Amino acid sequence: MSAYDTTRSQDGAAGLAGRIGSVFVTGFGAAPERSASASVAIAAQISRFVSSIADAIADWNDARLTRKSLEALTDRELDDIGLTRADISYVSRAR
Repeated sequence: MSAYDTTRSQDGAAGLAGRIGSVFVTGFGAAPERSASASVAIAAQISRFVSSIADAIADWNDARLTRKSLEALTDRELDDIGLTRADISYVSRAR
């Protein structure tokens, strides 16, 4: 049977990316030819980019694990939960 993963927060990777972005702002400071607000804006863009990449990888992995778990079930077990083998790819991608 498959299990529901409760170990990852629903925030996704926003917390990690926010910490990475703050490192860019505090660790490197403003570039000499740019103002501090420009450095903050660049760090925020980098943070959003890293966050979106991490979220995409997490979503892909969730779909992969769901598909793998459903494919391990027998036809009888799939029928018990109201699915067929043809439904597996759709269910694993659906949110």
